[in-house]
Amino acid sequence: MQTFRIPFHAMASGCELVIAMDDEQVARQLAGHAVDEVRRIEEKFSRYLPTSIISMINAAAGSTWVECDDETWSLLSYADNLFQLSDGLFDITSGVLRRAWNFNLAKLPQQEDLDAARRLIGWPQVLRSGQSIKLPTVGMELDFGGFGKEYAADRAATVLSQLGVAHGYVNLAGDMRILGPKPDGSPWMIGIRDPRQRNQILATIPVERGGLATSGDYERFFELDAKRYCHILDPHTGYPVTHWRTVSVLAPLAVVAGNCSTIAMLKQSQGLSFLEASGMNYLAVDFEGKFFTKNASQS
Repeated sequence: MQTFRIPFHAMASGCELVIAMDDEQVARQLAGHAVDEVRRIEEKFSRYLPTSIISMINAAAGSTWVECDDETWSLLSYADNLFQLSDGLFDITSGVLRRAWNFNLAKLPQQEDLDAARRLIGWPQVLRSGQSIKLPTVGMELDFGGFGKEYAADRAATVLSQLGVAHGYVNLAGDMRILGPKPDGSPWMIGIRDPRQRNQILATIPVERGGLATSGDYERFFELDAKRYCHILDPHTGYPVTHWRTVSVLAPLAVVAGNCSTIAMLKQSQGLSFLEASGMNYLAVDFEGKFFTKNASQS
């Protein structure tokens, strides 16, 4: 049995499917179905695409209700659970903060721009009835970016599993779902990037199955006056989080791993308590470079 790596591009990111099978042609054919599922989710939920359901909801802000199908409603309900679980820190209306922040420039936002964006944040204000939703204020937006890739990774893995793939994984720009171990039963060795040295590996974690996701302060950021400002923004203050350099979580699903890592980042000094309470395995590095782990073997 051979291992085939099938790269593709989706969700503005480099992605990869790894499948262990006897026949490369069959592996690539099955991979195509998984890629189609990832792209279906992108087309349906990306706020960047004007025909997506999210763009339709956002365009109707302050005016009309939008009816949602079962999948969309399920994700909105999941977002509500995340809001409650995070004490309001994981808020899918907080994407408007990007209007104030530009991480391509080493410059803090104007306070009036930040205040204007913050006034449009508030998941509890969003109206829901039956399976219809309405954003009450013009300018409000929903953004599934906080769990979209992870959800797509899980869905792609489900497609492959249903097609009989038992060994391999889905990797959507670091948000991963592992279907099963290598054909010999050994785990896949997944490298976790060093948050301060771009081409270095911080740790290597053995994973046989489940979800693995990482949140960190190094994907989009700038430094100003010796202080790092990253793209993970606290909706309560409008400012970037600062306590953790990186948080990786192992969970049964990629979407759970991703949300746990993001919420831990958002909870800052309380993030470790949150991770412990979650029961998930994790590897985290704080702002001083100190490691914290739970059953995340590293080498």
